[in-house]
Amino acid sequence: MNTVLEITEPQRHLIGGERRESSADEAIEVLNPATGEVLGRIPAGTEADADAAVTAARAALPEWSARPVAERSAFLKQAARLLRDRVDELAELQTLENGKPLADSRGGVMAGIEAIDQYAELGPLHRGRSLNGAEGATDAMVHEPRGVVALLVPWNDPLAVAAGQIAAALVAGNTVVFKPSEKTPLSAIRMVELMEPPAGVLNLLLGDSRAGRPLVAHQGVNLVMHTGSVETGREIARVCAEQMKKALLELGGNDPLIVDDGVDPDWAAEQAASGAFANAGQICTSVERIYVHEAVAEPFIDALVRKAEALAVGNGMDAGVEMGPLIDEGQREVVHRHVSEAVGAGARVLTGGEPAEGPGTFYPPTVLVDVSDNMALMRDETFGPVAPVMVVPSFEAALEAANSGRYGLAASVLTPSEEHARRACRELEAGTVKVNAVWGGAPGGAAHPRKSSGSGFGYGPELLDELTCTKVVHMETAGPLLSA
Repeated sequence: MNTVLEITEPQRHLIGGERRESSADEAIEVLNPATGEVLGRIPAGTEADADAAVTAARAALPEWSARPVAERSAFLKQAARLLRDRVDELAELQTLENGKPLADSRGGVMAGIEAIDQYAELGPLHRGRSLNGAEGATDAMVHEPRGVVALLVPWNDPLAVAAGQIAAALVAGNTVVFKPSEKTPLSAIRMVELMEPPAGVLNLLLGDSRAGRPLVAHQGVNLVMHTGSVETGREIARVCAEQMKKALLELGGNDPLIVDDGVDPDWAAEQAASGAFANAGQICTSVERIYVHEAVAEPFIDALVRKAEALAVGNGMDAGVEMGPLIDEGQREVVHRHVSEAVGAGARVLTGGEPAEGPGTFYPPTVLVDVSDNMALMRDETFGPVAPVMVVPSFEAALEAANSGRYGLAASVLTPSEEHARRACRELEAGTVKVNAVWGGAPGGAAHPRKSSGSGFGYGPELLDELTCTKVVHMETAGPLLSA
């Protein structure tokens, strides 16, 4: 795919196994953030569209949930094989939509396919057990599907997130209404097409909040899974609480990185640069604020600036590019506002700090110092390629500052001290704590986000617990039969 894919007519929903026109009059343009060109168009979505998708999912639920789990697993294994044959196509579509370097997109697509395989294997083994009671009684804990799952997926790694969550929901016997982000719908459309799901089992609902809000509020939805902003997550939680249905939320992060005394400054700067600038900082677990011990601050900051300035920034489809654009102009405005406000409050920019000129929504890797924790740059989620560095006098001061925010998704610490590593694991208020690495923690284990960063397990084997309900069945032998 070497040219921009432009689709004149809006894409259609996939509902009940059929392509369906939307009842919406308005269409949304899908843009290439590296060039500003139009890739395609999708309908804005309506309440009627959401109702049709949920109705189809509910109609398919009895037959799908009654299938042996081995059959549901076999479908997922076949879907993974079909997707693996089109990895490059899916990766190119994703890069065109969200701008990340092509190699990163390919890695994300492969991660999604591997997650499908993982749940295909885990599903048939999921915690099924029976207990033999005394005197001929049998007690069993039966894990049943929750029902219809509404799945709302973000734009920053859309296929990896969607593939794993769809697979977990389906292997557990649920049916799904999948609403991708309106910013990255084309790769999602292609993924669902390639999976060849049974009619009504996996429904694709296109649009923005005009489709998402009625989907979440629909009485026929039993569980809502959302990965995205805190603001949207809170709205979803309120709606679900009113209906007493489950919400599974992985929301924003403002993840700290502690750089302790005694670490190699160049190695620490490499870790920090990776954590802050990967996918242009548009990862929920990106490094968003750095606390460095004063003993290593100067060489660490110098090395971080060098690494930021050495990154190759450009169109993700081009060879050698290490960092692409931000998703759109709105996100670039948020990033630059945080940087500008910090500078106005006394921070200093050592590199970057101004939007790139020309087409696309590029922002350079940016390093700031002389920051304070009352700045939005340190307090809120920036979601951009910005590394604000605060120098602290001690490890204790770094721990206190790292815990001061309202988020609790993940945190990282780089330290040669085993004692400090143990303290970080024990004291950092985050769902995932990474020691001497800024990446890691999934899919082998799942974490509960803390504070405003969400609730529930969103990945790993434990996700199957979230997607099922446990019923206890107690059965005894029948009493004497009536005589003839």
